[in-house]
Amino acid sequence: MSVSTAVVLAAGEGTRLRPLTRNRPKPMLPAADRPILEYVFDALVEAGMDRLVCVVGYKHDRVQDHFGPTYRDRPVEYVRQHKQLGSGHALLQARSAVDGPALVVNGDRLVETDMVERVVDTFERDDPAAALAVLQHPDAQQYGAVVLQNDEIVEIIEKPTTDDYRLINAGIYAFGADIFDAIADTPRSAGELALTDTISRLVDEEHVQGVHCEGMWVDATYPWDLLTVATEVLARGRTDTPERREGVWVDDDARVHDAATLRAPVVVGPDSEVGPGAVVGPDTALGRNVTVGANATVEASVLDADTRIDAGTILLDTVTGQDVHLGAGSVAPGGPADVRVGNRVFEDQRLGAVLADRVRAAGDVSFEPGALVGPSATLHAGVTVDGQIGEDAEVVR
Repeated sequence: MSVSTAVVLAAGEGTRLRPLTRNRPKPMLPAADRPILEYVFDALVEAGMDRLVCVVGYKHDRVQDHFGPTYRDRPVEYVRQHKQLGSGHALLQARSAVDGPALVVNGDRLVETDMVERVVDTFERDDPAAALAVLQHPDAQQYGAVVLQNDEIVEIIEKPTTDDYRLINAGIYAFGADIFDAIADTPRSAGELALTDTISRLVDEEHVQGVHCEGMWVDATYPWDLLTVATEVLARGRTDTPERREGVWVDDDARVHDAATLRAPVVVGPDSEVGPGAVVGPDTALGRNVTVGANATVEASVLDADTRIDAGTILLDTVTGQDVHLGAGSVAPGGPADVRVGNRVFEDQRLGAVLADRVRAAGDVSFEPGALVGPSATLHAGVTVDGQIGEDAEVVR
């Protein structure tokens, strides 16, 4: 069976990435200088998919407005998941848009084109009930483990309780058209319909083939993971921005002062400006229309679109949302840090600060390692920011 349609599951919110996902879904967060979902679409197009069906939900307009009806000359059709009721439920929303077999991928993980091609080739050649990508990973407890016997999936463990497993489900699947009936027949668990529950039922009844894959596979689960994503993207040169010299990518519409220093690997997006005496990089991504003021330092950081940092600011291990403005002399000295996400504290994480969309900071603001600042917060001159600052909060001395 030939596979030419890809279904991309991009309806999730990404609550563990708050406050960055307060105004947009996880797939639209930056992987270096472009949204994660762009890399997913690229892998699908380069693997030969003729048509993309994108399941959207939370802040769906951010996806649809960005991509529109086509991507790289491939039609893109959007279907809505109105309530977040699991990955199986999300795929079921695409039923009316899919005629025949389909490739299914998660829209919030960076994957290699080769992984997609290997899954499709295996499915078309061997005609199993399903084929899914598996790869070695040191943290199967976070992503769900699989057990193989002679390349056949014999068990899927969604939440392993031991670290005995090394193969994970990479979230790249090929299914026949009957997958929708199989999902509809799957009992819900705690009100949700998980795709892995349907696959587990297929494993018990039919042949599900595992496809060993290697290469870049990066997931951003927590805010500091966006720094790892950027590092991986830059290390592999996975950017469309022109390369000015080895490991230094600068858009033709960017302006970098002759007295500025770019340290590889680094990418400077379109309409961005780097002022005199500024030092940017290594492992740093500047998105569209980012301004780095004179004598500022930005290292191991991701600054999203329309961010402005004024003269003398120092940012290490920092992630900003869009339209952030930091006044002169502000400092985020970098991690490691103990970071609270929900009710859990993660120790020794590489994170200087996270500043969500539209944060405004006057001059000489200091950020303690691991600070999380919510959207539209206002930080007055000279304050020290520690822990979590809520949306629309105002912090004064």
